[in-house]
This record gives sequence, C-alpha cells and structure tokens, in this order.
Amino acid sequence: MAMAMTDTSGVEVPKEPEGPSIFVPEGFSLYTENNAHILISKDEAFLNPVQEFNRDMSVACIRVWSEEIDREKEAKFRKAEQRRAKRLEQAAWEKPKDEGEISHSTDIAGDASTMDLEMVGNTSKPHAYHPHKFVLLEALSATGLRSIRYAKEIPLVRFVIANDLSPSATAAMKRNVEINGLGPTEDEIMTSDGQRTARSNPGKVRVHEDDACALMYNHRTEKTRVDVVDLDPYGTAAPFIDAAVQAVNSGGLLCVTCTDMSVLATTNYSEKCFSNYGGMPVKAEYSHEAASALRLVLNTISTSAIRYGRYIEPLLSLSIDFYVRIFVRVHAAPVEVKKSASKTSIYYVCSGCASFHEQKLGRVVERTNEQSGAVNLQYKTASGPPVNSACPECGYTMHLAGPMWSGPLHNPDFVAKVVGHVDRNAKNYGTSTRMKGMLAVAQEELDVPFYFTPGKVAGTFHCSTPSLGDVASALLNAGHKVSRSHASPGSLKTTASRDVIHDVFRAWAQRHPVRTDRISVTAPAAKLLNKAIQTPIDFKKHPESVTRTTDVRIVRYQQNPAPNWGPGSRAGGKRKRAGSDEGR
Repeated sequence: MAMAMTDTSGVEVPKEPEGPSIFVPEGFSLYTENNAHILISKDEAFLNPVQEFNRDMSVACIRVWSEEIDREKEAKFRKAEQRRAKRLEQAAWEKPKDEGEISHSTDIAGDASTMDLEMVGNTSKPHAYHPHKFVLLEALSATGLRSIRYAKEIPLVRFVIANDLSPSATAAMKRNVEINGLGPTEDEIMTSDGQRTARSNPGKVRVHEDDACALMYNHRTEKTRVDVVDLDPYGTAAPFIDAAVQAVNSGGLLCVTCTDMSVLATTNYSEKCFSNYGGMPVKAEYSHEAASALRLVLNTISTSAIRYGRYIEPLLSLSIDFYVRIFVRVHAAPVEVKKSASKTSIYYVCSGCASFHEQKLGRVVERTNEQSGAVNLQYKTASGPPVNSACPECGYTMHLAGPMWSGPLHNPDFVAKVVGHVDRNAKNYGTSTRMKGMLAVAQEELDVPFYFTPGKVAGTFHCSTPSLGDVASALLNAGHKVSRSHASPGSLKTTASRDVIHDVFRAWAQRHPVRTDRISVTAPAAKLLNKAIQTPIDFKKHPESVTRTTDVRIVRYQQNPAPNWGPGSRAGGKRKRAGSDEGR
C-alpha cells in the first residue's frame, strides 16, 4: 500500500474503510503509510517521505529475523523437552529400592512400578511452546511513524520503545500513537475473589523523552537488554553505536542508517570521517560500497562490539540513494572476537586507475594436531605492504583507505528469506518493486571487495565502452566469477584481479582502436595501453553471463508520488545546535 499525504485540516478523515475517523486539527496534515497514520506539522518533528523504502525494508528484515529467532528458540525448546522426558523416564526405572521393598510380592512391586510410571507420565507431559515475543527500541523516533509501523506490521513484537530528546517530537509521538490505537489503556480484569478491577496497560508503543545514548546505556545489563535496536538519525549514527551494541541481546538485531554520504563517500571531509568512523575514505567509483560507506560503518560497529566480547554478523548491507542502511546480528562469543582482525583491512587505492590492493590487519592460521586430529586456531599479524607507493598498473600514486570491514556484506540465506517474504506480501509494501530488485541483486553479489563499472574503466582507457555482457563473458571465459552489485547500476563484481580486468579492456581496445595521439603521456591510459596482455581474453558469450537479475529492471529511485517529494530539512526547535549533523 503506497503512502498518501492529506493536506485537509480541521476535518475528519476516515482511518480505514470500516474504522473510525481521524480528526485533522488546523495546521496539521494527515500522512498515511501502509496502515499507519500520523499527524504532522512543519513546526514539529522531522519526517522524510523519501525513506518509505527504508521503512519498508526495515519492516521486512525485522519480521524475517523475528521468525528466524522464533524458530531457533522453538528448536531449542523441543530439544530441552526431549532431554527432560528422557531424564524423568530414566529416573523412574533406576529408582533405588531397599530390601523391604524387594521382599514384597510381585503384585505389590508391580503396583509400585505402575505408580512410578504414572508419576513419570504426569510430570513429563510436554510443555506448550509460546512464540518468542521481542522488544524493539527505536532510539531516535521523531514522529514515531517507524515505531508505529513496527508495532502494527510485525506480529511477534511485544512492545516498541519509541524515544526522542525533543519535547515537541515526543508530544507528536504520543498523539500519533494514540490515533493508531497503540497507546496506554486501562484493562478490566477479574481477581481471584471474583471482583472486577482496572489494570494499567502501557501500550504496544511506549514513548520516552530521553537522551538516546543514556536510554540505551540504561538497557545494557543482561536483564534490561532489548532484542532489536534501530538507529535512524539525521546524519551520522556514530555517536550512538557504542551504546547500541551494549543494549541489544546476544543474537539480537542492530539496524543502522547513516545519511552523511558527503563524509563517507568522498575525500572532502576525511578528518570528519576519521573522527566519526575511525577510518579514512577514498574517492573512487566504488566509494558507496567501499572505503567511504558500508565497510567503514560496519567496521565502526564491529570495533565497538569487540570491546565487550561481542562480534557482528552482517545480514544485509545496502547503499541506497543518499544513505546506507545496515542490518547486523550481534553475538556474544569471545572466540569469534579473536577473528575480527582478520576481517579488517586497509586498502591501497590508485588515484589514476582505481586499482586496489588489500592489506589485512591480522590472519588466522589453522594447526592440526597429528595425533588427535584437533584443529587449533592461531592468531597472527599480517605481513605487508602488498604494493609499492606507485601503482604497478599505471604508475600513479597509491592512497590509503581504511581500516574498514573486509568480511561479507550480506548473509545470502537471510536475503533469500527476505526475498521470499516480499514476494508473498508485495501488497503490504508500497516500494515492493524496488525491494525485490535490490534484494535480488544483493542475494547474488559475490563476497569480494568493491565493484567496477565498464563505463568508468573505459573512460580511463579512452576507449569505447563494452557492454556488461561482453565484459562478464570475457572474465567468465578466463575462469573468474562475476556478479552484479546493488550499489550502482551497470556495475560488476568479480574474483579477477585488477590487472585481469585491465587485460579485458586492452583486448577490447585492440578490437576498437583508440586515438593514442589524443592521450597525454602523463595520463593513466598511456601506460595502461602500452602494457602487454598477460591473460588470454575471449569475448565469446558465456552462458553464465546472463543471471536471473540481468534482465530485471532494477528500480533504484522512488517514483515521485506527489509534488515537491524529497529529502526534507532538519526539524527545528530549541535543542538544535548550529553546524551539527548528528542526531535529531
């Protein structure tokens, strides 16, 4: 169901065809997204209609995660019940008998045995499994739209904690929660003596007015942790990540949005990127995935988690429009924490041809015991550097980027389940077409760092641009794997090294001659074209060059459903700090 904005004020608008009407006060507009309704005013909390795709994707991912967690807990429950029944049965048969009992007649002994078995039968009746209901904390809720959608659309939500520091935002949240029927109520219950009494129900969406970090730090003890933490700030999420990784339960879900792409995806504010994310960005064609976005944010989450004996498992990491959205599970396992250095890398990136070389910070060595066959893991430092200061391909200067996350960006099994969920429930998501397209590409992405676009590489070579099929076939025929990347249309990921990619374009330039007289002797193309081809290149169409997403028209940008539909301005208020881009 698509979103809708109603500008009517001072009138009643039907909530649903069969539901009560919502009164829209003067100066307010009614905004509807799926089955959630909110009243917004330009002087109150911030709402960005463009992020409907973000909210749709979040609902789908959290719902699939909750179903997976429920299945895991039910499986553990069933195993525990089987062990319990086995122990009780064994205890009944092995019950010690004194000599007096042994001298009884067989009838009495038989009666006793029957009585013991009946007792076992009564105590070993299987307990009923109750679905696992989870608690979600949205630290920066603004209008409360996201929290309302979570409470309404995810069946296994127990309740949602919706928080904001702004008094006007919390006032708007309480109003919006109330019109959606999710606020506090007084329930009538029957006492043991037959008397009726009222009991306060805090509601399914519980509004808090507090500092986001203070609230999450108050939930960092084992008994107070929540199952899901959602961070969706205006700008960077960096100040909130340390508190968030402590507030979420082991196996829980952390959802993070960062919209400061001018910091993450360019070198214009490298000092700001380092202060926020602990790493240096790089300006390259793959900046939205690489040193300037997803991997820098993932590294920030990982380094925050490992301080507390926790590690992260990225489920889905997306670069979308003007922001990144990341879903990671946070686990408590000190053994896995030791592997974090081997999933962290610095990259040497060429400023001329965008070639890159990976330098891992650590490595894991497996040692097998010859006698027992047990495998022991040893954690070592990595050797380096992998390249000189000059690029071996074009001779330009190599620049450092990182440290950043070099592990997987997605969990393919999880992504496949989200794809299936969206296919079955397409009518419930206004952006389902785009969700399907982006998820399908993410599911097929190779687990390798960085993508390239044939158009960019062809520009470096000053040659005509080969088609995606030609480049993919040449790499596949050379024995390498190829996939699309969700981060940029017309992009490819491959297991081939950069020199092999360059060989493909050298071979293409031989078929489609380049005007070398127009190329400066100092340009990267001058050296790239003069190098000999080392890899046999065959452009014959490869059958695997066409995947199930090749012919899918990926919907990457929302269609404007209304005039002036786009990113809004930050909400005003007394708490606004001049020049700040953090939080709301």
